[in-house]
Amino acid sequence: QVQLQESGPGLVKPSQTRSLTCTGSVGSITTNYHYWSWIRQPPGTGLEWMGAIAYSGSTYYSPPLKSRTSISRDTSKNQFTLQLSSVTPEDTAVYYCAGGVGLLAGFGSWGQGTQVTVSS
Repeated sequence: QVQLQESGPGLVKPSQTRSLTCTGSVGSITTNYHYWSWIRQPPGTGLEWMGAIAYSGSTYYSPPLKSRTSISRDTSKNQFTLQLSSVTPEDTAVYYCAGGVGLLAGFGSWGQGTQVTVSS
């Protein structure tokens, strides 16, 4: 299974765009039928799926976040990136990248998670 590692700044100011990158190792993000997701967990709440990019490059987004979310990839670096625009303090959360076979069919690989805090 692909091993995943998130990276990116932990503190961002309101209204800015936040970017996080997930780097895969021991496997490729272009492996057939695999989907690579961003998931977050705000303080005191459950996990929220934000969106995904498929092995083919197709993207899928959670409807409530679709207007502010963009997921892209760099296959040469085995990376996929989340951009979240117009952030507010409500976007403060631990952000995870995860992947597996099928869209929302289970995640066999998870990153360790990275804390993102939105504060002025």
